[in-house]
Amino acid sequence: MPMAMTKQEREAFLADVHVGVMSIEEAGRGPLTVPIWYDYKPGGELWILTDRGSRKGKALDAAGRFSLCAQTESLPYKYVTVEGPIVSVEPTDPERQGRPMAHRYLGQELGDQYLEATSADEASRESVCIRMRPEHWLTVDYAKQFSQV
Repeated sequence: MPMAMTKQEREAFLADVHVGVMSIEEAGRGPLTVPIWYDYKPGGELWILTDRGSRKGKALDAAGRFSLCAQTESLPYKYVTVEGPIVSVEPTDPERQGRPMAHRYLGQELGDQYLEATSADEASRESVCIRMRPEHWLTVDYAKQFSQV
C-alpha cells in the first residue's frame, strides 16, 4: 500500500506546528543540518527567520536553496520533506513576522516572554525573513500501511 501523502495531506501536515530540520549545502563539507522554526500556509511559500551573519545565514546566501523536513515523533510516524529555491530575503519585521513565529511555537504568553528576553540579542543582529518556494516533496505516512498502529 502506498504510504505517500496526497497534496492536500502533505500541505496540511507541513502547515501544522513542527520543529523543522533544515539542510543547506556547504562547499567542501557535508550539508549544514539544524533545527528551525518555520511557517507555511498551504499553496504558499515556506519561511524562516535567521541572522544573516550566522553560519546558517551565510550558507543560505551561498546555496540559494534549502531542504526542510517536518516529522512526527510518535506513532504512527509521518514526515514531509520540501526542497526549493529561496525566492526572497528581507529584513525581519518583528511584529509582522517575529511575534507571530514566537506565538506559533510558544503560545502568546511564552512567545511574548521569549521576545522580551531575546530582544537585546536580536537588536545586535541582522535578522532576515527567508522565503522558499517548495519545488520537490517527499512524504511518508506510515499510518497508511499500519492502520492498527
